[in-house]
This record gives sequence, structure tokens and C-alpha cells, in this order.
Amino acid sequence: MNLKDKVAIITGASSGIGEATALKLAKEGVKVVLTARSEDKLKELAQKIENENGTALVVTADVTKSDEFKNVVKKTKSEFGTVNILVNNAGLMPLSYIEKFKTEEWNTMVDVNIKGVLNGVQAVLPTLIDNKGGHIINISSTAAYKYFPGGAVYCATKAAVQMFSEGLRKEISAKHGINVTSIEPGAVDTALFETITDEDIKEELKDMKKMTTLQAEDIANAIFYAVNQPSRANINNIHILPSEQQ
Repeated sequence: MNLKDKVAIITGASSGIGEATALKLAKEGVKVVLTARSEDKLKELAQKIENENGTALVVTADVTKSDEFKNVVKKTKSEFGTVNILVNNAGLMPLSYIEKFKTEEWNTMVDVNIKGVLNGVQAVLPTLIDNKGGHIINISSTAAYKYFPGGAVYCATKAAVQMFSEGLRKEISAKHGINVTSIEPGAVDTALFETITDEDIKEELKDMKKMTTLQAEDIANAIFYAVNQPSRANINNIHILPSEQQ
């Protein structure tokens, strides 16, 4: 895909992987639409992008609400005329042991990590079909393949994203020329860990903090690699771990 002047919607763009991806794609000439619930942070990022001669549009939204995601697409098309790329990045990771029954956190993970992705595809896919091309990036995790302590629900949500991405690719890629990629990072230094409320999990994760983790920019570079391929080449999965992670 020639990325110059393409239009990308990025969810969870106010920090971490979303922010890094917005900066990377904007630098490569993509018009980026920044979506999250924190308007102030999005405006700060948009200003930074514009200061570097990039193009950014801020549209606040809660990805768990289908109507709000559709409004993001509506405003994007009103401003830029179309959508070419969707980066479904918004996610939460409040790890906890099942027997503690943090069911509110379970439900929130399902709503954001799974339903948020479904809402994004539902909102954007009709435009990509009309365009006869485009790219959908879904942020899954290496947790889709390997359980770790306290991660039963989180791992389940990321496995769902990975399998949904594969099903989506098989149904739409050949038929409509739309590429689909599941990005599957290991440990990344982002605010995800700040969503953990289980004190036992926090204690067990102290050893992980000794490891040199990935940075958000590493994932942004992986996303850029996927969307920068010619349309004939679909990068199905990118599985990326810190060198020290087993």
C-alpha cells in the first residue's frame, strides 16, 4: 500500500501503542484519526503530529459503544473522504486469579478487548469494501497462545481477537482485497499494567519488571511493516516478544 495520504483510524490513541502508532504513521504521510475517551491527551498528540507537519483528527469515542464508533467513521469520512486503515488497539489487562471473582473487570475486558474490535470492524468494513481494499490491524497478544498466572480472562479475550482476525481474513481478503493482520506482542512497557488491581498479581509481576520489555515504538514499527506491504502480500500474524521473554 502506498501510504501517502491514506487515512487510518487508531483506537486507544491517547497513550502507549496507539500513540506510538499514530506518530509513526503520521510521519509516513498517513492522515491519522485519533480515537479514545481522553480528549485532552488526544489533542496534545494531534498538536505534536501537526507540529511535525502531519495531519491528525481527534474524535473521542468509547469503543464499546457501536454508535460512537460509527460516529468516528462518519466524522472521518466527512473530514478526509474515506478510511483505508483501521488499527483496533484499545485494550485493558486487569489480571486477577479467577477465584477472586473480579467479574466487573472480566466484563470490562470482554467489552473493550473483544466487542471494541467487533464494533470497529462493523463500522469501518463497509467503507473498505466500497474501496475494494484497505487494511485492518487487530492488536492481539502472545497471551492468545499461552496462559500466564492471573491471565485466564485476558488470554481468552486475546485468543478471541486472534481467531476473529483469522476468520475475517479468510472471509474478506480474497473477496474484497482487504488485508487483515493480528499483531501479537509479548511484554510491552505500556500503561496496561496500571490496570491491575489484584495485589497478588502485582507482587508476582515484580520479576517481569527486571526484564527488558518491548517499547510501544517496537509495536508501531511492526504495524507499519504490515500496512506498508503491497496489497498482494498479507501479513497474517506478527508475533513479537522481548528477547529475554521465554
